[in-house]
Amino acid sequence: MDVFGKALTDFYKTGKADVLWLHNSYDEPEEMPIDFFFRNDEEMPVMELQALQMCRGRVLDIGAGVGSHALVLQAFNIDVTAIDISEAAVRIMEERGVKNPLLQDVFSYEEKFDTLLMLMNGIGLTGTLIGFKNFLMKLKSLLNPGGQVLFDTSDIAYLYEDAAKPENQYYGEVSYQYEYQGEKGSWFNWLYIDPKTAVLIAEETGWLSEIIFDDGEDQYLIKLTLPG
Repeated sequence: MDVFGKALTDFYKTGKADVLWLHNSYDEPEEMPIDFFFRNDEEMPVMELQALQMCRGRVLDIGAGVGSHALVLQAFNIDVTAIDISEAAVRIMEERGVKNPLLQDVFSYEEKFDTLLMLMNGIGLTGTLIGFKNFLMKLKSLLNPGGQVLFDTSDIAYLYEDAAKPENQYYGEVSYQYEYQGEKGSWFNWLYIDPKTAVLIAEETGWLSEIIFDDGEDQYLIKLTLPG
């Protein structure tokens, strides 16, 4: 079982878990609060709620985790398919009542939807700016005519207020590793992209972009659509 999935499973089954550590490439390890992934709509920030309210038609929740956003959408009677690459997360989604959970990598998925949703910085799975650009090209094949992409992201420039930004890569390209009960997972790349860069790359790849929400704390909700 994946390290992250084991922590999720322990919390889901017992209501508690040991500390889930998140090692990173830029600072000391951080404690990841597992209950954060099991929030209900009353515990979600305004930005996420706004994104959920904007969802329409057939929705694909990418990197759905344990299905918290999918469950809110189902309560709105929205047709949502929730995908994740963690087998444990998908099993928990199913047990929590998500109707269409799938163990699925978005990069090999081929169905079409009206809304593609990525919250909790789900766009980070693209890993790098090049990965983000390639991902935006892939998303075109998943979208019905007139469809939309909704994702939130963070500008982490604040991490470098007292230190120089990396010289050999974009400052929002970082790496993480989970550790749980002494077991460490593999390192993986993650992307935090500032809104100006996100909009620029979206335009380069043929998307129309709009910054829907700015929480004043370097987090943003962005909407992408295709012209025509």
